[in-house]
Amino acid sequence: MHDDHAAELEQYREYLGLLGRLQLDDMLAGKVDVSGVVQLTLLEAGQAGWDELAETNRVPWLRQIFANNLLDEIRKFRTQARDVDRELSIHQAMEQSASRVNEWLVASQSSPSNQAMRHERELRLAKALSCLPAAQREAIELHHLKGLPLEEIGKRLNRNKGAVAAFIYRGTTRLRELLSSSSEID
Repeated sequence: MHDDHAAELEQYREYLGLLGRLQLDDMLAGKVDVSGVVQLTLLEAGQAGWDELAETNRVPWLRQIFANNLLDEIRKFRTQARDVDRELSIHQAMEQSASRVNEWLVASQSSPSNQAMRHERELRLAKALSCLPAAQREAIELHHLKGLPLEEIGKRLNRNKGAVAAFIYRGTTRLRELLSSSSEID
């Protein structure tokens, strides 16, 4: 992989990690190494013709490779035979997660929504989320991107509903600051 391809692909690391975390249920979250799957995906993408793809096709193609690699990793922890429905649904869920990320961004920021700008916003959000304290990041991902109610998030984080609401409020406030100031997350 060329150094320029590696640098270009590296910008997708946090984004893919976010999508991966959104796909895993509680049982798999502690077992599947999402960062390892992201690393493998970036390596494969660099070797498989990244520069030959049109700009608008790159992100969907990268999500497809990532979904396939994530499924392979999940299969290692499944004891039953291949679950074809699960495999189909993870590809659909990956696209839905990307859509939810974009919808949340559009709802919280008004800006033109062509494909290139949408992908850039998604990457910036993923990078900004990675700058937050873990509890704030997880609360925001579970609430805004997975759609879980505060009580459910509280159970997962072993916190009360008020603490979860505070995590989300502080995290969202910090995200807005990070997203409005490009120098802090670039």
